[in-house]
Amino acid sequence: MTVLDDIVAGVRLDLDRREAALPLREVEAAAADAPGPRDPMPHLRSTGSSVIAEVKRRSPSKGDLADIPDPAALAAQYAAGGAAAISVLTEERRFGGSLADLRAVRAAVDTPLLRKDFIVTDYQLVEARAAGADLALLIVAALDDDTLSRLHDRARGLGLTVLVEVHDEAEAERALALDAELIGVNARNLKTLEVDPDAFGRLVTQLPADRVLVAESGVTGPDDVQRYTDLGARAVLVGEALVRGGAPRETVAAMTGLLPARTGADA
Repeated sequence: MTVLDDIVAGVRLDLDRREAALPLREVEAAAADAPGPRDPMPHLRSTGSSVIAEVKRRSPSKGDLADIPDPAALAAQYAAGGAAAISVLTEERRFGGSLADLRAVRAAVDTPLLRKDFIVTDYQLVEARAAGADLALLIVAALDDDTLSRLHDRARGLGLTVLVEVHDEAEAERALALDAELIGVNARNLKTLEVDPDAFGRLVTQLPADRVLVAESGVTGPDDVQRYTDLGARAVLVGEALVRGGAPRETVAAMTGLLPARTGADA
């Protein structure tokens, strides 16, 4: 069993518990009553680098990262720094998150919110919309083709913007088969937790220029953002560097708006 398999098994157990406590029809009613979703794409397509700033307490690869007693206050700092979107981890067992975190952040900021989780069923997408999410993450490595396609269509039907995450060439092909507009390239292999620092640079040549590409993992500061921007990323997803750095607002601001470096031929 891979690390990803183990995480998904735990997610399914927690999902069974939530479904038993709150039937889908009640979650659908809450989603229908939620304010309409915000569209992050104009910001993500705008000139200069964009930041998706993450509320992240811990991870399987790094363990405990930060004590975050007030995720709403942290999210407010991200928004003040100019984050294009805020990612809220809601997986409980390995990341220490919850839907309560997502709801608290939604009440505090107007910035588009990403539900960051291991989404494997429609129920989780409806939960996301009911809790105020505007985007949902679909991890290609965690889903077979039929489920990936069905969840992608269901998410869009709910008004959610879908961030489709890939790690290698085969997964990138599967994302393109969906006609995914927003594609995240995760340098970390979720099956082994190993990091391939060249993953983004390798896959960007395979992905059409009209897609909005998000670089994930390995972003520690503006230099990393500049490197990814030069390679073709329109946005970076940053968690650890923000929750550990002690200056989330200033760090987001420093990472935002960077332009691709000019080459000699451009000068």
